[in-house]
Amino acid sequence: MPRAILVILLVALIIYAAIDCIMSDSAKVRGVPKPAWIAIIVLVPVIGALLWLVLGRPSGTASAQQTRRHPTAPDDDPNFLKNLETRRRQQAKEAELKAKEDELRNRERRLNEDGKDSK
Repeated sequence: MPRAILVILLVALIIYAAIDCIMSDSAKVRGVPKPAWIAIIVLVPVIGALLWLVLGRPSGTASAQQTRRHPTAPDDDPNFLKNLETRRRQQAKEAELKAKEDELRNRERRLNEDGKDSK
């Protein structure tokens, strides 16, 4: 049983290192070029994964998630939410103006009809 757990952990380490290497920016990889790191991780699995994590991984980044420059979903983007709220307010004001215009037209129409009836 302990041997199976060790194998699972080593496979997870290799998969993590391979994905981390693939997702990292080629310009920030240390040591050898990125394709060489991928080959090292695949051809020398455990040692290659450990070497990647210690020597090849871009410094200062914990993961590829931190290198993203924009939110992944609209509800994570504060500018999108602000814009959404602004649009909602504008639509409410437009609806209110339209209702007032309709009310004024109806009043004007009633006044015109009353004026015609009295003549």
